[in-house]
Amino acid sequence: MADPYSILGVARSAGEKDIKSAYRKLAKELHPDRNADNPKAAERFAEVTRAYDLLSDKDKRARFDRGEIDIDGNPTMPFGYGGGAAPGGGFGGAGQRGFRADGFEGFGNEGIDISDIFDGLFGGRGGMGGSMGGGQGGARRGPAPRGATVQYKLGVSLPDAALLNTQRITLADGKTIDLKLPAGVEDGTQMRLAGKGEAGPGGNGDALVTIQLHPHPFFRRDGDNLRLDLPISLDEAVGGAKVRVPTVDGAVMLTVAPGSSSGRTLRLKGKGFTRKDGTRGDQLITLEVQLPEGDVDLARRLEGWRDPRDLRSRLGV
Repeated sequence: MADPYSILGVARSAGEKDIKSAYRKLAKELHPDRNADNPKAAERFAEVTRAYDLLSDKDKRARFDRGEIDIDGNPTMPFGYGGGAAPGGGFGGAGQRGFRADGFEGFGNEGIDISDIFDGLFGGRGGMGGSMGGGQGGARRGPAPRGATVQYKLGVSLPDAALLNTQRITLADGKTIDLKLPAGVEDGTQMRLAGKGEAGPGGNGDALVTIQLHPHPFFRRDGDNLRLDLPISLDEAVGGAKVRVPTVDGAVMLTVAPGSSSGRTLRLKGKGFTRKDGTRGDQLITLEVQLPEGDVDLARRLEGWRDPRDLRSRLGV
């Protein structure tokens, strides 16, 4: 079984800060934008993100440490039968099965639509009341019950969600389909796939897919916008420069004006999330001026120079 601690290179006792630091370091090294000619790096990037997704969730991490689930979140013993029926008969065990394929994760009893079962047995929500009255036809029979609804979780990266990239998935029956993400997709968005659930006398039930957006090493979602902190050097801040900036659509050139300070935010129109109306939000880029540590030459050049402005007067100090 894959070990998320080994994948991130941290001890099992590592704290949240150490886990996040290890993930950010690996994610920057392995990101596809930096390794366009190395497909193995993309696979490793996905593996690292999957490990971080588990270890950053306290509940999932605890369950993994107890041996209850694997790195994908699957139960370590996903198939089981319970209740009063034997495997393959009646309702026994149908709700206890767990599935996972291509990022999908099946649930247990919550995947069964109990109302569908009783509607089929007793002819509606009214139960047997009225259905066995003194009518000439005797007891009425409702429609045969459909199969149970099967629930899945689908992990999606922020760039894929922003661009509505099609997700290829494999369902529990082994069939592969291409799932088109809806405009305005968010963490927790649910998609219903008609007829992709459990088989039943009245036809197949549905599949209910819940979208989970994966964290990204440097993009952050802010409504319909994406945010990015961009490091720049002192000379780029003072003299201005054109610098390469990552976006979900690919790297672009950004103009940094002379005299730019840390905290200044620039905007790239139409580089954010796709809204429900088909338009896109923006990418907001916050500049971070980073000074070199221990640069003697820089210190010598600034020796004797003082900024005449009173930068903290508005703070009352």
